[in-house]
Amino acid sequence: MAKKISAEARRELVEAIGERYRAGSKQDKARILDEFAAVTGFHRKHSIRVLKHVVPSAAPARRPRLRVYDAAVREALVVLWEASDRVCGKRLKPLLPTLVGALEHHGHLRLDEGVRKKLLQASAATIDRVLAEPRRTGDGRRLQARAKPAVRAAIPIRTFADWNDPLPGFMEADLVSHGGENVAGSFAHTLVLTDIATGWTECVALAVREGSLIVEALTRLRTTMPFPLRGFDTDNGTEFINEAVLAYCKESGIEFTRSRPYRKNDQAWVEQKNGSIVRRLVGYRRLDGIGAAAALSRLYAASRPFVNFFQPSFKLAEKKRVGARVTKRYHVPETPCGRLLQSNAVPEATKERLRAIATTLDPLRLLDEIRTVQHELAGIAAGTPLRMDPHRDADLDQFLKSLATAWHAGEVRPTHQSKPKPPRHWRTRKDAFEAVWPRVLAWLQKEPDRTGSELLLRLQEERPGEFPDAQLRTLQRRLKVWRRAAARKLVFTPDIARADAAVAVVN
Repeated sequence: MAKKISAEARRELVEAIGERYRAGSKQDKARILDEFAAVTGFHRKHSIRVLKHVVPSAAPARRPRLRVYDAAVREALVVLWEASDRVCGKRLKPLLPTLVGALEHHGHLRLDEGVRKKLLQASAATIDRVLAEPRRTGDGRRLQARAKPAVRAAIPIRTFADWNDPLPGFMEADLVSHGGENVAGSFAHTLVLTDIATGWTECVALAVREGSLIVEALTRLRTTMPFPLRGFDTDNGTEFINEAVLAYCKESGIEFTRSRPYRKNDQAWVEQKNGSIVRRLVGYRRLDGIGAAAALSRLYAASRPFVNFFQPSFKLAEKKRVGARVTKRYHVPETPCGRLLQSNAVPEATKERLRAIATTLDPLRLLDEIRTVQHELAGIAAGTPLRMDPHRDADLDQFLKSLATAWHAGEVRPTHQSKPKPPRHWRTRKDAFEAVWPRVLAWLQKEPDRTGSELLLRLQEERPGEFPDAQLRTLQRRLKVWRRAAARKLVFTPDIARADAAVAVVN
């Protein structure tokens, strides 16, 4: 069997012998046809049809591919991405049915049936591809006292491998400091608790770092969480490892454990939430005082339902190691509320209460409240506090319209926007040409094409010893500024007569 040749080679062969085939005699055509069929593997009848017609040398142009996800789908997807606080495509994909339903239920969104169908059928990779352009367009030492050895010894150690698929209610806890670049003095903290089974996360603002406040926060959280607090796993900080917290856990029947010192992997679940929730919402600037703690409390009051009802997260399903290669497989991203509704350990009454709460939540209103408090926190961090009215009437329609183009501005979270840098001036000493600049301008008005070297030589002739050669660069900088201003005048002056006079008026 003859070896197959490429399509490009077949095309070149047709070009080479096609004309000779069409001009040849009957015997010549038969001989050429035999050789052509043997080389290309074409059927004899197909070879005749190919050789009878002139084949263009260039490959045929491909038909343009029809775009399935058009501008309407892209615009709707950008709005939904902003309304979810910019989660990734793999997390946004399972959230879309819930988020679209919630926004339509509250009257914020009206989608064409075709657009809605395309949105819900888009894969996570397609979502990331459509959102690629919007996405392109933003170490302080911890001063810690040692806990008492007797208290440490009374609290058992739990590692990251000891959880073994626990029931909802076993939570890891950590404290996030808001000291900024300077950890001296007192500043606000955030107590973060993350449920291992469902990812449900609670955040509590603390004005100071103290064990008694931890006990008060746990007491308040146990009345609002949708499951009982069964386990409490912390690091080895003195705010957790003390008699007050230990006694509270014993009296309440809470399993109190701690991680190994200097092993952050033992608290991987809560450490991940520190970055994806707290730092994402608050940033890294310094927040101190009662006002900052109060603003943080308002922020977490809005972010608590937003995170737990409208922010899907990944959960590891399986991990295999073959030699040095580790393969991980994850469950489909799901919200903490969704995992609670799927859990057999949660009572049906609790599930009904969660469903009732979910129907009343407006994700757009929650995101607007988050952005409002973030503005207040940014002002506190900058030293210009701006207190927002908590009873204001939010214009959600205007906020929804702004989401379609918010990505053009880059970073939209006020807590993460960098401070504007003051303009940098290249001049660091007194300008040597300030006194003679009117004289130089008079020369330039007559001869605007003079170079800096020629002007400096002329000044040296008029004022010997006053302008050394080393000042040429300074004069060239002045000329560059003057010529830029003259060019700008010409660009913005459509009248020819005015354009001729533009150079004369630049000063």
